Amino acid sequence: MTVDKLKKARKEWEKSLEGSKERQDDFITTSSLPIDRLYTPADIPDYDYFEKLGFPGQYPFTRGVQPNMHRGRLWTMRQFAGFGTAEETNKRFKFLIGHGETGLSTAFDYPTLYGRDTDDALAEGEFGKCGVAISSLKDMEILFDGIQMKDVSTSMTINGPAPVVWGFYLAGAERQGASLEQLNGTIQNDILKEYIAQKSWIFPPEPSMRLIIDTFEFGTRHVPKWNTISISGYHIREAGSTALQELAFTLGDGLAYVDAAMERGLKLDDFAPRLSFFFNAHNDLFEEIAKYRAARRIWAKEMKKRGAKKPRSMWMRFHTQTAGCSLTAQQPEINIVRTTIQALAAVMGGTQSLHTNSMDEALALPSEKAVKIALRTQQIIAHESGVTNTIDPLAGSYFVEYMTDYMEEKTYDYFGKVEALGGVLKAIEKGFFQQEIANASYRYQKEIDAKKRIMVGVNDFTEAEHIDIPILKMDPAGEKRQLARLRKLRKDRDGSKYEKALSNLGKAAEGHDNLMPFILDAVKAHATLGETCNVLRYVFGEYDEPPIY
Repeated sequence: MTVDKLKKARKEWEKSLEGSKERQDDFITTSSLPIDRLYTPADIPDYDYFEKLGFPGQYPFTRGVQPNMHRGRLWTMRQFAGFGTAEETNKRFKFLIGHGETGLSTAFDYPTLYGRDTDDALAEGEFGKCGVAISSLKDMEILFDGIQMKDVSTSMTINGPAPVVWGFYLAGAERQGASLEQLNGTIQNDILKEYIAQKSWIFPPEPSMRLIIDTFEFGTRHVPKWNTISISGYHIREAGSTALQELAFTLGDGLAYVDAAMERGLKLDDFAPRLSFFFNAHNDLFEEIAKYRAARRIWAKEMKKRGAKKPRSMWMRFHTQTAGCSLTAQQPEINIVRTTIQALAAVMGGTQSLHTNSMDEALALPSEKAVKIALRTQQIIAHESGVTNTIDPLAGSYFVEYMTDYMEEKTYDYFGKVEALGGVLKAIEKGFFQQEIANASYRYQKEIDAKKRIMVGVNDFTEAEHIDIPILKMDPAGEKRQLARLRKLRKDRDGSKYEKALSNLGKAAEGHDNLMPFILDAVKAHATLGETCNVLRYVFGEYDEPPIY
């Protein structure tokens, strides 16, 4: 059937619907994109299978980066965990491993995210509330006490002070007897999205980019199985962006890192295979699946354009976390359903790693009961749903392929806008990304307020209820133990060795050497997180975001 004939037949079909009522005037995705009532081959005319799809494990990787995807190996089930002291989070790690988790993911508290020790005056009141407090190598050793770091894949959500916290991890693993070549994991290490969305930066953009490329270079040479960055759209989406903005801004950041590394003189095929990504999974099943598929295709094209020769250099490997911003404090148990839909999107979109949020996260850090249900959700999808039995099962759907093409086309439109502003750093300085996200967030909230968008339990199907699910409580004595440990560490360490290590780091920061060896020397001399970051603050300064009106 020709496209013209199909269009004519569709018009005839639509005539038959005249007078038929629909539930609402407009149907939209979670990102407010209008959705037609039907999609046909006319929506994807002249579709070239080999150009747009290909086979799994082959360019352009739309259908997945590995040839047999989840038929060969399930995704890593990696529940985000971290609260209070290293002792408390160590216990949670062991609980999750005991219930079938296959990779660890570490959340840090806000003082740690900002490169501050627990006893810093600016840290008061923030200890352990949104993640674990890690101020020293000793804390990292306690965090992984009884867990062989060479045998587990560990992800760490840390950005501004990422090289220092990574240094704690590497030194801790060596003290367990592991070699750096054995270690497997990821540091988030994505500072550009901090300026765009999450705001937990320390240094200005240029020295921050230097530190990131230092980790690329050091990891390539010494920690070959480690992902030295997780280029993150998750926080961009949580700040209120659309799925399209999440995709475009994340890939734009990724390309900025690649270009900076190549300017340093690093070879693309040496460092690109260890780049990883981190995406959000929101409520709209098909929009999210299309986003992941478009992401793989765009990234492969851009890496090929930059001269990648190895297929693995063109792979987009990504971790997914279900959408924290979609969770409601009202009727928290129904968050289990939201998380299930979101996890399905991630799996059917071909994720390599997945965290499922817990039902209680709009109220508190997850309880053991809630986090076990979240993990069991992944296990049921993996072993009972059947969605892993075939690769990219929605390929060929007129709607999904239309959405995938749409995501790709509009991402390149955003690339053009950013390039016209002078690139990612200039666009950040001008507030472009921040304004785009703010506008999208405002529109989304207006749609909820007007009931154009229904949120169950919030603006419809509401109940007067008493919340009776268990809520996590932290050890009230944990902060005192942490402070005592810091005092003891400073008293017992070799003062001359510590001072020399920090002095050497400061001198290196003023020059052009890779800073990772100097950071490792400092943490092994028991310099704390705050002390090490303060040396870099003195040299690099701190970033102040320009006001945007």
